[in-house]
Amino acid sequence: MSGLINVLVIIAVIALVVVRQCSARRNSDDRRWWVLPGILILLSLRQSGLTDPRDEALSLVVLGAELLVGLVVGVGWGRTTRLWRESDGSMWSRGTKATVLVWTGGLALRTALSGTTVPMGIRQGSAAPIAALALTLLARSGVLTWRARGMSPAYGDAVGGLSSQPAWKGRV
Repeated sequence: MSGLINVLVIIAVIALVVVRQCSARRNSDDRRWWVLPGILILLSLRQSGLTDPRDEALSLVVLGAELLVGLVVGVGWGRTTRLWRESDGSMWSRGTKATVLVWTGGLALRTALSGTTVPMGIRQGSAAPIAALALTLLARSGVLTWRARGMSPAYGDAVGGLSSQPAWKGRV
C-alpha cells in the first residue's frame, strides 16, 4: 500500500475512534474487540518501512519506543474511559476529560519521538504508526473488556431505584 493510503487509513481509524469516544456508546458483549487492531497489525507487517534498513538497531529502538507509547496510551485510555451498566444490564462507555488528556499526551509523545528520528536520519514508513495505533486500540479494548467483566449487573441506581435516564447524564 502507498504511504498516502496508509495515512488515510490512520486518519480514518482515528476519526472513527474519536467520534465513538465523544459520545456515550453501548458496548457489545461480543469477543470481536481485537478485530480492528488485528487488521491494522497485519497491514503494518505486510509492508516495508517498519524499520530503517540503513540503521536497523536504532530504528528498532525507535519502533520499540513507538509501540511502548501506543501501549501506555491504550491502557491510559481504557482506564480513563467511563464505564457503567444500565438497569437493563447493558454496558456503556464514554471518554472523559482525562481521556482527552491521555490522547493529547500520546500525540505529543509521538510527535516528539518522530522529531527525534529526523536529525538521526532514521526513516520509518507509515507501518510503525499503524502498528502503534493497533497496539493502542488493542490495549484500550483489552482494558475495557477486563474492567467490564469485573462489573456486576446493575439492578437499579444506587441513589434510589431504576433510572430512565442514562447513568452518565450529568456525570463525566
